[in-house]
Amino acid sequence: METNQPTSQPVYAPASAAPGMFGTKVPSAVAFAAGILLFLMPFADIRCGGFKVAQKSGLDFALNNEWKIATGGFGGDTKTDKALSAGKEEKGNTQYYIIGALGLGVLGLMLTFAGAKAGGGGVVTGVLAAGALIAFMIELKKNFANSLRQQAIEKATEKTNDFGFNSLDDAKAVLTITPWLYVAIVAFLAAAFFCYKRMSAPK
Repeated sequence: METNQPTSQPVYAPASAAPGMFGTKVPSAVAFAAGILLFLMPFADIRCGGFKVAQKSGLDFALNNEWKIATGGFGGDTKTDKALSAGKEEKGNTQYYIIGALGLGVLGLMLTFAGAKAGGGGVVTGVLAAGALIAFMIELKKNFANSLRQQAIEKATEKTNDFGFNSLDDAKAVLTITPWLYVAIVAFLAAAFFCYKRMSAPK
């Protein structure tokens, strides 16, 4: 009678996959921080006759600061004054949108350091921050166009000329959104994506 029993082979459990870079807080934290820092950059320019007359950063919009005269512009002449007066936004939601975007960006950064469980909040805040910046951009353009239209009406009543502008150069005052604003939008959307990837990464 045989007494030899077959030896059982040890069972090795497969090691859990490493979370990788997307499983850490680094990508989302960097993206949120970049989006916040971009508020220090010019978000909009006022140009007159093809020249940049003034600019305003995202932080300036949030703090409701005045437009800053751009170096190399028209200086303090009449054209600059009229372009800047067109840049005085009507009472609207631009400041609320920009403050909301900045606040959501800061909140998203804090949620990033709170842990992976707060990743859903990071996704929401990142998307909402980008949406607030888009709404800010739309509202800013609308208010600037309304300001120019109001100037034309006021000058028309003063009978300066049929269009309400003293010269053709005055009619060329335009608001230009800088690439920094678009980069900030992309940064917040990227932060939301990285938060999502962190949530779905293997633990």
